[in-house]
Amino acid sequence: MKQLCDKYAAKMVKQGLTAPGEPIIGGLDAELVWNRDDARCEILESVFRELPINSLVFAKPAAPYATIIDFLATRYPETIRPQDTETRTFLHDVPVCETFSAPAIIDALKKRKAVIIPGEGIVSFGTVTPEQGFVFYSSTVFACFVLFFSEYMAAARRGTIDEAYKAVFKQVVRQLPAPRTELPNLQSAPLPDEEAILGAMAEAGRAVVGYGLVDSFFGNISYRDNDIVYISQTGSSLDELEGCIDPCRMDKSTTHGLTASSELSAHEDVYRRADVRCILHGHPKFSVIMSMDCDKPDCELRGKCHVLCNECRTMEGIPIVPGEVGTGPTGLCNTLPPAVAASGAAIVHGHGVFVSGESDFNEAFARLLSIENQSRERYFCLLKELGTLP
Repeated sequence: MKQLCDKYAAKMVKQGLTAPGEPIIGGLDAELVWNRDDARCEILESVFRELPINSLVFAKPAAPYATIIDFLATRYPETIRPQDTETRTFLHDVPVCETFSAPAIIDALKKRKAVIIPGEGIVSFGTVTPEQGFVFYSSTVFACFVLFFSEYMAAARRGTIDEAYKAVFKQVVRQLPAPRTELPNLQSAPLPDEEAILGAMAEAGRAVVGYGLVDSFFGNISYRDNDIVYISQTGSSLDELEGCIDPCRMDKSTTHGLTASSELSAHEDVYRRADVRCILHGHPKFSVIMSMDCDKPDCELRGKCHVLCNECRTMEGIPIVPGEVGTGPTGLCNTLPPAVAASGAAIVHGHGVFVSGESDFNEAFARLLSIENQSRERYFCLLKELGTLP
């Protein structure tokens, strides 16, 4: 258990979620262990005694996340309600506690997967493994980032940005890391056998995580070899895909699809419609933010955009489509494949980006990174056009 606590503490730092030496992660097996000693562990131990959990994650986020989250907590002192797909699916909303105390943390975590304590950080938990706490922590950070920039753009369109928001926004923009433009050197086609395919998928998955184009374990990846679609398993981490890729026959003659990504059907339909070999799906932040931007504040479908939007929207020519995770009448399995087949890429409202590659993951990755950088540039260009760029 100590090794798992150390592992996810290191992941949080590597992914830029927290500063080095900041995460405190506890795991309960035969006994309760922590990745490091800290006076606050005494309070967190009380949480273990009151909740049916086996792990806790606590840390102050790194900049600019800490600035964003503390500001949102002043706007929403009880509950923060992001509108991205990850929040709708996994978090629902994020409670805010005034103090770092066991009773307050326990009360919040009885209802939700993470809690924000302004000036202190985020506490999240796992019931099976510390990975769950890491995932909920990462998702909270992602959701608050998207909400902060989305609400600023919406206020800019309405002409209602107040001075406090402008000041914090200016500070956050200064804290943003520069966009990455260099490309990784991934395995090139041909990929002649299963071993080469699995190796290329694992390599591409690590690159997607390493470039910050997906958070926690979300996103997926696939490669088509004749009638077999190799796809990451549901709940797998893209930077740890070894042993977590399923070979699924498109004629459904095997049961491998039972553990495959929930978006297998969407991937398969793209392959039926277009002569491509691979698909990458990530959750790049500014792409998600721009997918949620709308210049029609009085639209009758507002609040249902993620499933019912019927506008032909694009971001720099990349189609933006609605669609819920998985299958069903409003599932992205219906809306996504035609868009990706026609354009080589699509952004799902509030969710993320899907891109294809004709031969290997080099083309797909370059397209994914380019869309995120274009989205970021477009965001700030729009603010400049609206006269609201600090």
